[in-house]
Amino acid sequence: MITLSALPPPGPRDAAAADPLRHAAQELETIFLAEMLKSAGLHDTPDMFGGGAGEDQFQSLLVRAQAEQMVRSGGIGLAESLYHALKDT
Repeated sequence: MITLSALPPPGPRDAAAADPLRHAAQELETIFLAEMLKSAGLHDTPDMFGGGAGEDQFQSLLVRAQAEQMVRSGGIGLAESLYHALKDT
């Protein structure tokens, strides 16, 4: 299981709300990380909560929330790289 730390204090990361390009870059990093978490097997938790179609749906939401938290905590640098590459064009 992944342990997530507390949110960082408000700062440059909050600039994403005012900058649509930064927000889009962070959203892309979130999607990328969610797919990587699924590929790593974190999405596969058979019968963790009793099974069923509902568990599959909510498990995907959990993976998405974990990826969002990772991006808010600094991510892997993909969003920043994309942002700087695209803002110069």
